[in-house]
Amino acid sequence: MPKKIIKTKRKKSLKYKLSDNKYKELIKKKKNKSISKNQNKILENELNKKYCKCIKTLKKKYPKNSKTYKGKFGICMNSIYKNRGFEPPYNVSNLCKLYYSF
Repeated sequence: MPKKIIKTKRKKSLKYKLSDNKYKELIKKKKNKSISKNQNKILENELNKKYCKCIKTLKKKYPKNSKTYKGKFGICMNSIYKNRGFEPPYNVSNLCKLYYSF
């Protein structure tokens, strides 16, 4: 009998690929609606990484029965997307499975 080959998915890297200056420049461009598709894709990936990292830190930091733990998705959504004036993507928290396994 041949052996079964089990493939495992590799998690994406959470390292930020943009410098602070480039990141801020892309945010300004998106607010002025003068951003290209490629730049927008790069910015969305960086925002998603920040969002997932925020959720993970709140999960680690607070106990499960605290209000902060239960509201972690809303807290991170406000701090990452809404405070910058952007509309969050649909079901963005499901994309965190690409980076973390929780």
